[in-house]
This record gives sequence, C-alpha cells and structure tokens, in this order.
Amino acid sequence: MLIYLIGYSYSGKSTMGKRLAELLGYDFFDTDEAIEQKYHVYIPVFFKRYGEQAFRIIESQILESTADMRNTVVATGGGASCSEKNIHFITEHGLAVYLQMTVDDIMERIAHARRSRPSLSGMNTEEKKEYISEKMDERLQYYSQAPIVVPALHTTAEILKQAIEDYTSRHGFQL
Repeated sequence: MLIYLIGYSYSGKSTMGKRLAELLGYDFFDTDEAIEQKYHVYIPVFFKRYGEQAFRIIESQILESTADMRNTVVATGGGASCSEKNIHFITEHGLAVYLQMTVDDIMERIAHARRSRPSLSGMNTEEKKEYISEKMDERLQYYSQAPIVVPALHTTAEILKQAIEDYTSRHGFQL
C-alpha cells in the first residue's frame, strides 16, 4: 500500500513520514528530496531560476513516479496534492492522510525552521501570515479529500499509524 502524507509546508510530512515508515516496516519517499536529487538543486533555487509553474510540472512527474511503488510512505510537497490531477492520482493510487495545521502553528514552525520556503522570501511576519492563510484556504479543497485527517501539531508516528490502521480495518484494506 502507498500512504501519501499531504498538507501545508511545515506540517511535518517528512519528519512524521520517516517515523511512520519505520513503524510500518515500509519504505519512505520524499517528493521534495527526489526533486532536489534528480535536478541537483535546492527547491528554493529551482523556484528562483525556473518559477513555480515549472516546479509544479516536475513535482507532478515525481508524484506519478510513485505509482509502481509498494509499501511506501510518500511525503509530498505542500502544494503537490493541490490540483485535481494530483489529488486524483493520490486517492487512486494510495491512501491520503492530511496532516492538518493552523496558520498560527505554521508560523511558529517557520520561526524555528532551518530552511525558508521560496514563496515566503522577502515577506515580514504579517505578510507571511496573510499569504499562508490565503494559500491554506485555496488548498483546503484538495487537502480535505484525504479520508484521514490528523491534527499534526501534537501527533506522533504512533498516532498516525493507529489512525491508518483504524481506517484500513473499517474499510477492508490490508496494510
């Protein structure tokens, strides 16, 4: 089974994904890391050089490359699930889990982040908060298509695993 972790940047998809994969005995795949490795460039640099539209095309291609994987937890980029094509792909090929965060919680994580996101460069705190709020409102229509929603702030890989096991057992899926 493929488990796709979706949600806004800083929601913990990569961190929780690695831990969840370990608990399940699954492989782990991070779409952002795959892009950086394939193109030998950090995502913020890619954004500056080629723009968001080019990034989204490549992101979709990397996402589609997961179709033949088995027993893998896939951490997606914050916007990877935010098109009809991509969210349909995710829900057709695996189980989507939305790691839900509030704008304030994301702002707190940004304040302590080691790397900044390209879309937030040059913004002050209020501008960042407004931008994130608008983006989250736009993306909610895609994130909410995940059958499992987990508040991400205080979650653990064990909580995620239990939510997935509960869902799969209720719906007759095999983990």
